[in-house]
Amino acid sequence: MEIGLKIKELRLKKQLTQEELADRCELTKGYISQLENDLTSPSIATLKDILQTLGCTLADFFASEGDDSLVFGADDYFEKTGENVRITWLVPTAQKNMMEPIRMELEPHAVTQKDLPHDGEEFGYVLKGRIKVHVGKREADAREGESFYFRSDRTHYIENTGKSQAVVIWLSCPPNF
Repeated sequence: MEIGLKIKELRLKKQLTQEELADRCELTKGYISQLENDLTSPSIATLKDILQTLGCTLADFFASEGDDSLVFGADDYFEKTGENVRITWLVPTAQKNMMEPIRMELEPHAVTQKDLPHDGEEFGYVLKGRIKVHVGKREADAREGESFYFRSDRTHYIENTGKSQAVVIWLSCPPNF
């Protein structure tokens, strides 16, 4: 395991410079540089202090990276079918992630449930058919090959305005479906 590289990745994720991390841990910038370049190894106590500053536990830091799946297939999907709408969760663990991708199939003239305002953003891509996107008092048409994007701070939903099935890939950040 490359401890230095993992420390550097965590530091950059927290948008800290080496000097800022060193100051918060009462270490020197040179020591942090040596750690990140795997030129020295920290004591357990020093590593715990660094990780605490970076918002990480020892257990999480040393957890195997191969635990989460990278690719998902039909056996992993979860489906919910409602009145003329089928939702397929494409990533089974999405509720714990920052984004939740779904595939939504709407029969002709079907309307999704109205989603109340919440923090976040929504993105969709129309794979097939034609829909109308409703956000607050605004509405817009989207056809096959077009996408939509909006902040989730207003009531929002989509409807299939076409005469055939519409299929949409929809991402909600944070998860909301």
